[in-house]
Amino acid sequence: MSENPIKEYTNGEVTVLWEASKCIHSANCVKNLPEVFKPKEKPWVHVENSTSEKIVSTVAKCPSGALSIKK
Repeated sequence: MSENPIKEYTNGEVTVLWEASKCIHSANCVKNLPEVFKPKEKPWVHVENSTSEKIVSTVAKCPSGALSIKK
């Protein structure tokens, strides 16, 4: 098993991938979509709390590439 697994969070329409080892904690995701990205909770990504369009837009702003969308 990989030391830095990629976690997947899906709402059935869009799947967010998170690679913790790439995260630089810029908090862009939390600032842009706090109802989805909740770092104090486990799991910390709640894709059911927003639209797929907003999630894709926010993930695109991740400067490190730790968050991505599964195609």
